[in-house]
Amino acid sequence: MRTDPLAYLGDQLDDLKAQGLYRSLRVLEGEARATSVYDGTSVVNLSSNNYLGLTTHPKLKQKAIEAIEQFGVGSGAVRSISGTMAMHLELERRLAEFKHTEAVVVFQSGFTSNAGTVSSILTREDAIVSDELNHASIIDGARLSRATIKVYPHGDADAARRILSELPSSQRKLLITDGVFSMDGDLGPLPALCEAAEAYGAIMMVDDAHASGVFGRNGRGTVDHFGMHGRVDVQVGTLSKAFGSLGGYVAGNRNLIEFLYHRARPFLFSTSHPPSVTASCLAALDLLLEEPQLIEQLWDNTRFFKAGLQGLGFDTGISESPITPVMVGEGARAMQFSDRLFKEGVFAMGIAFPTVARDKARVRTIVSAAHTREELQFALDVFGKVGREMGIV
Repeated sequence: MRTDPLAYLGDQLDDLKAQGLYRSLRVLEGEARATSVYDGTSVVNLSSNNYLGLTTHPKLKQKAIEAIEQFGVGSGAVRSISGTMAMHLELERRLAEFKHTEAVVVFQSGFTSNAGTVSSILTREDAIVSDELNHASIIDGARLSRATIKVYPHGDADAARRILSELPSSQRKLLITDGVFSMDGDLGPLPALCEAAEAYGAIMMVDDAHASGVFGRNGRGTVDHFGMHGRVDVQVGTLSKAFGSLGGYVAGNRNLIEFLYHRARPFLFSTSHPPSVTASCLAALDLLLEEPQLIEQLWDNTRFFKAGLQGLGFDTGISESPITPVMVGEGARAMQFSDRLFKEGVFAMGIAFPTVARDKARVRTIVSAAHTREELQFALDVFGKVGREMGIV
């Protein structure tokens, strides 16, 4: 009988179970709304990136249906062969206008936008200076590039500057940060990082996935929020969060985008966006420009919920965004807290090592513009009840 060469994976899964860190996938039934049904249970959903509630917006749904009826369900090929449609180019043109850049290329996800770009524009001869808490897609892209990787302490622009100063002046350098950090909800110190990049001739890159549709005028991101237009060479955004659909994009000058058309492996080797997705992304962009009150409602809800958690005595870390962690500390306890909340009607996912440090496990919450005040107050009441029972507050 053949011995299973993957048996060691089962052993590792058993270890996760013994540590209380094993997770089963929650199954969404129906639409992704502020209150949704998961695993047969109706819960206030605080685990979604659907910042503006656009996943179910009638305009996006209608545009997607119309696109399917006119163009079918897929393009049938990668962009570089026969899979580029006029609507793909229109989305890129509109996004470039929105971001105040020369051009944009759309990728299949935010992950491939980061990984594909970093790995394409750098080589083993170059250097990357990266925040220690940057997204996994940035880390993977840096590894794929084979460039020398230098990591600076989280949010420490002075440390990043020192690292840049120690690199050879002739070496090509990339300084990269998240705009909004996905686990802590804080902002990267973009103005100081831009100054450092300019001082040492580095390429400046920002991953604005969690800032897209959230920060800046009409949701243009942290570059707009901080007034850094023209000082960030590579901007990554997402279409999968506040835009309510799927995909990512890279914004920059024309040379950057043309180069990615020719060298970015995810672009070259993945089928292009289906018409329905592309049409819904265009509709979402229209809404950001036409209904800025959606973003205002998101921030009203954010302030209410964040203040409520803090008033209950929870540690919400250093969050400056709708991402608000509730710090617990030990991984198994964070998972238990998340499970108890779910049983009481609130879905807030537990996050533990290796996603965060071993002693910084938390339950991560994200509010949306679609949450009602009643839903948020219900969630706060549940947090208070379970938090007191578990001795977290």
